[in-house]
Amino acid sequence: MYKRPVFSNIVKRLKEPRRFIQVLAGPRQTGKTTLARQVMDKIGGLTHYATADSPTLKDHVWLEQQWQTVRARLDTDKRVKCALLVLDEIQKIPKWSETVKLLWDEDSAENRPIHVVLLGSSPLLVQQGLTESLAGRFEVIPITHWSFAEMRDAFGFDLDQYVYFGGYPGGAALIEEPERWARYIQDSLIETSISRDILLMTRVDKPALLRQLFELGCLYSGQILSYQKMVGQLQEAGNTTTLAHYLDLLEGAGLLMGLMKYAGGQARKRGSSPKLQVLNTGLLTAQAHLSFSEARQDHEFWGRLVESTVGAHLANSIRGTGLELTYWRHRNQEVDFVLARGKKLLAIEVKSGSHTKAIPVLEAFEKEFGKVKKLLVGAQGMPLEEFLVNTPEVLYL
Repeated sequence: MYKRPVFSNIVKRLKEPRRFIQVLAGPRQTGKTTLARQVMDKIGGLTHYATADSPTLKDHVWLEQQWQTVRARLDTDKRVKCALLVLDEIQKIPKWSETVKLLWDEDSAENRPIHVVLLGSSPLLVQQGLTESLAGRFEVIPITHWSFAEMRDAFGFDLDQYVYFGGYPGGAALIEEPERWARYIQDSLIETSISRDILLMTRVDKPALLRQLFELGCLYSGQILSYQKMVGQLQEAGNTTTLAHYLDLLEGAGLLMGLMKYAGGQARKRGSSPKLQVLNTGLLTAQAHLSFSEARQDHEFWGRLVESTVGAHLANSIRGTGLELTYWRHRNQEVDFVLARGKKLLAIEVKSGSHTKAIPVLEAFEKEFGKVKKLLVGAQGMPLEEFLVNTPEVLYL
């Protein structure tokens, strides 16, 4: 069975002398549970897996029961030197972080060698619980959408297939049946993520507006759209603050984000119009009503899809790196993506055709902000395939 590159990193951390709570946070259907079970098989010995993702109500008592199960087994078999407890969909347990903190501290005080791995499909909610109670006790390991290299190595995807179908491993076996694949993305991923990871876990006063915003974001992925224009496009009116909040929720579920404009260190200023960006191109194409061959022949659509592929690759790859992803626009000049770490910048322009008009735009950006590293993807620059098999940090250095 294919093991993602992050697998070795998790195993290594669990074998280190110092104990941390390992938190695997990422969108649905990115392989968190499979990855955790692979780690359990590799570690061996005393392991215990439990999930809060079931119809029956789970609370802190259930969490304590799972923990006590491992403690009892560890105390019973003195030959076992350590144990591994894996708790899935942890964010569904009310006040889970307070209970985990209490149990973890008890184990630490008694030198009880229990390693803990927590899985969560709503990174935003998981992060809230971590920062509230577990400071100094955890490490977050981002589990993102699958990269081109991973889909290629695991399922034999070529470049065009990845651009169109995106990085959902669960849908890889369905790409020869396009309608079935699209239903899988819409029903098992989009609807489940919105209804179970957002609407059931967070207060949303206008659920219909959030759904419409997601659909609009997919339709306009790769384009800059002001909040005022969004309000005009949506059937159910909402204020701009509400839309910005809903966009944050969609990003937290691994669906859609709004990139802010780079402005010399003020990139997160809410006043700028966001550039909409899907975090997996499968979310876009499953709703586009264009087959793979039709999409490939539609040069305008394919160009937007290629840019969305680059944006999704960057957004997913920079998680946990300290890099910030933005865009830049001044009058009629636009740089597709800007990677920033402090004052160190990488300006990226994407061209799916043979045009090289990106070069003057990149030079204009450099004139505005000083010496920057510039990268053209496609056209006569770096081939798209080469770009997608590199991490932003490699390109950045």
